[in-house]
Amino acid sequence: MCETGQIQIIAFYEFKKLEAVAPLEELKASFRQMFRDIGIRGTIILANEGYNGMVCGDRKIVSEFIHLAEDLLQTKLAFKSSFHEHAPFRKIDVKIKPEIVTLKKDVDISLGVGTHVRPTEWNAIIADPETLLLDTRNDYEYKSGTFRGALNPETEKFSDLPAFVEDNLDPTKHKRIAMFCTGGIRCEKFAPYMKQIGFEEVYQLDGGILKYLEETPIEETLWEGECFVFDERITVDASLNKGSGTDHSQRFSKRKKPQYKSPE
Repeated sequence: MCETGQIQIIAFYEFKKLEAVAPLEELKASFRQMFRDIGIRGTIILANEGYNGMVCGDRKIVSEFIHLAEDLLQTKLAFKSSFHEHAPFRKIDVKIKPEIVTLKKDVDISLGVGTHVRPTEWNAIIADPETLLLDTRNDYEYKSGTFRGALNPETEKFSDLPAFVEDNLDPTKHKRIAMFCTGGIRCEKFAPYMKQIGFEEVYQLDGGILKYLEETPIEETLWEGECFVFDERITVDASLNKGSGTDHSQRFSKRKKPQYKSPE
C-alpha cells in the first residue's frame, strides 16, 4: 500500500437500517457539522439501507473522522485506505438518496452471507476454469484495468447489469460465478441479487479491487492495468499510487476540480 503521500483517502460503506440509528436528516446535519469542525472533505451518501462514503484528510483528521463516524453510525467502520500528495476532494457533500448504490431492484442483502471471498483466497477462485469471472463495473472502468479473464458486461451504469445477466447468463449453465467491483459495495448488492434469481454458487471479492491491491503482493497479483477511482486521481496503480489512466467516462471532463460520485 502506498504511504508516501501526506493525504489519506478512505472509502467505506455498510448495509444497515440507518433509521434504527437516527432519522436520516439528523444524521445528515450531524455529518455536515462534523465535516466543518474537523476539516475533512469528501462525500457521504445516506439511505434507509445504509451508508456509502469516501473522504480525505491528513492522517490525524481521518483518524478523528473514523472515531466520530463510528459514534454517529453506531458501528465499526470497515474501510479501504490509500494515500496521495494532494487532497482529491475539495468539497463537503452529504446526501440522502433512495439507495447507497443504485440497482433499482429489491434485494434481500442477507442472501449474500457466505459469498464473500478474502483477497488471499481470490486468486484460487478465479484461476479455476469452471469459474465465470464477472466485472460488475461499467465499461469505462473496465477499460482502465480488470482481472485477467474477466467478462465485461459493457454497461453504462450499475442498474443496467440485471438486464445483461438476463440476456447472457443462465443458472443451469453458469454454475459458479465470481464477481468484483471497486470497493465491494456493488457486489454486496449484486451477489445476493444473483442468488435471488437462481444462481447457486456465487462469490464476491470482499473489499473489492482496492482491498485486493492493498493486501496482495505485486508478484502475486492477477490484476492487469489500473483501477478507476471516483475522484480526481482518476486511476490508481497496483501499488495504490495515482495512476496514469485517462477518464473514459468523461464524467469529470467539464469540472476543474472533480468531486466524488458514487458508482452508477
